[in-house]
Amino acid sequence: MPSPKSSKAVKAPTTATQGGRASKAVAELVVPEQLDLLWPTASAGLLAGVDEAGRGPLAGPVVAAAVILDDQQPIAGLADSKKLTARARERLYDEIRAKALCCCIAEASVEEIDELNILHATMLAMRRAVEGLRLKPAMVQVDGNRVPPLNVPAQAIVKGDAKVQAISAASILAKVHRDRLCEQLHEAYPQYGFDGHKGYPTADHVAALKLHGATPAHRRSFGPVKVVLGLAPDPSLVQPRSGRR
Repeated sequence: MPSPKSSKAVKAPTTATQGGRASKAVAELVVPEQLDLLWPTASAGLLAGVDEAGRGPLAGPVVAAAVILDDQQPIAGLADSKKLTARARERLYDEIRAKALCCCIAEASVEEIDELNILHATMLAMRRAVEGLRLKPAMVQVDGNRVPPLNVPAQAIVKGDAKVQAISAASILAKVHRDRLCEQLHEAYPQYGFDGHKGYPTADHVAALKLHGATPAHRRSFGPVKVVLGLAPDPSLVQPRSGRR
């Protein structure tokens, strides 16, 4: 039997919509039923922290992580990933994966973001992360003010990444994983500068979009990308209406 200490990453499956039927991703999100036989036996008192990275960028998947920490192996320095340096996040990433009882990193793809919208795609990635845990938690605490559909009790905690260590750990795993994906995007498309802006709509990123067009990794439903693709008017070129005479 695999060790409960192991962790894994879950990639989003390919989805499509045909004949007006909801896609697999939509069905997975809206119908959260799952047979208990598919779950490991729940352990009383286990708390899973969940957080995401990548809701705001114009490119790449949204990433979520779920972590159940081991009380017998405390990890010093856990905090909101945004408050940590890249070096500290990398160090803690390895320590979390080594010491946590279990953890799982999951994604919702660019296609799912464009199909579902970013909120629902985020909930989908979070659900995948929780369901990918080797141990079934007794409680799930999620950073923010919403929880995904789950078969276990869940609680939303605003600014939870600064209040709950398991959520802090999840925020670090999600952030480091997504930053590494952006490094890969930079290798594939160096002219966009993904290694710097990590997909966020900085001035340099938007300028590169206008100069080089959108890549397959860009989210077609996001405003600046829609403008480049000709799917929406450029707000900088729209003239304000004059008043009535």
